[in-house]
Amino acid sequence: MLSRLKGLEERFTTRRQTFDGWLLLSSLSLMLIGWVMVTSASSEIATSLTGNPWYFSIRHGIFVLGAMAVGLVAVRLPLAWWRERGPLLLIVALLLLLAVLFVGREINGSRRWIPLGLINVQASEVAKLCMIVYVAGYLQRYLPEVRRTWGAFLRPLAVMALVGFLLILEPDYGAVVVLTGCVMGMLLLSGAPLWRFLLIMAVVGSGAVMLAVAEPYRLQRITSFANPWADQYNSGYQLTQALIAFGRGHWTGLGLGNSVQKLFYLPEAHTDFVFAVLAEELGLLGAVGVILLFALLVFRAFRIGRKAELAGMPFAAYLCYGIALVIGAQAFINISVSSGMLPTKGLTLPLLSYGGSSLIVSGIMVALLFRTDAEVRRRRPLPAPKAPKSTEEAAT
Repeated sequence: MLSRLKGLEERFTTRRQTFDGWLLLSSLSLMLIGWVMVTSASSEIATSLTGNPWYFSIRHGIFVLGAMAVGLVAVRLPLAWWRERGPLLLIVALLLLLAVLFVGREINGSRRWIPLGLINVQASEVAKLCMIVYVAGYLQRYLPEVRRTWGAFLRPLAVMALVGFLLILEPDYGAVVVLTGCVMGMLLLSGAPLWRFLLIMAVVGSGAVMLAVAEPYRLQRITSFANPWADQYNSGYQLTQALIAFGRGHWTGLGLGNSVQKLFYLPEAHTDFVFAVLAEELGLLGAVGVILLFALLVFRAFRIGRKAELAGMPFAAYLCYGIALVIGAQAFINISVSSGMLPTKGLTLPLLSYGGSSLIVSGIMVALLFRTDAEVRRRRPLPAPKAPKSTEEAAT
């Protein structure tokens, strides 16, 4: 009787619980908070540039709806569709990264956007998604070899080096850091030996130091990050204005729409530094609330990935791990830059900053998490073998 009741309970929960509610709460909340904050942070600059204070808000709203629409399409595609097209998606990413160097639109000294009429496609955002899908498929095919041999372990890193080289030519060093950390994290979670990562990190760290010293403006960014107030009207201007925004916010903030730093003091207030405006208007409580939403989203992504791994779905598992690493790393870097813990990098805050490419790609990533969760729920675990009742049955 008890076993029958337990079976009915399992069937009921399986039918009722068809998606991860916490994942939906965190992702949807971040998108809506982002729309509100972009509206608040961009009103003055939109009035100055276009005469319409709602210009960026309307565009961001269209991007949000577009991200939801594309996400609804992506969630209907089986994971097998993505797995089979992993190499093709990698080629698409490489072609976009090559094309942006020749036909890309230059903004603030960087060629990162391909103009397509009404929208600009950021090649690095598309490359993140394509790289995650490719590496997840690679790990499914060559998982034992990745754990045993150097050759299989280094092949995805060689592909990452090619992608990173194209990103450096733009230049987009923030995307290089995020993608490199994502690929290495996926390899580590696949069970590759830790000492290999320590060796590679030593080599990559040495190269990063050489790149930082090679160009004066990079070294200046690092030194200004260490003490932005030493040159607060030049190299340390963005960071000092962001820190002023944090200081003005206190516990509960100045109130929605009452930011002073967005009045042409803080550059890129609605894109890279939207978190600083959020901290000024919503205070420490609002800022911590957003951080907790990102932590919840990343935690649910890892949890879904772990369930997929236990269910014998390696591609789905590493896909979720890669998405969690990209969203978590990018959010951590953006928030750390805004609060003065890391040097300035041109990285958007996923699901929250203004930008169509970032929003749509993030929407697809969240949709893939929902799709993985749905396929894991549909997949029934293998029944456990029954223990023999007697020594005679065990012998037979």
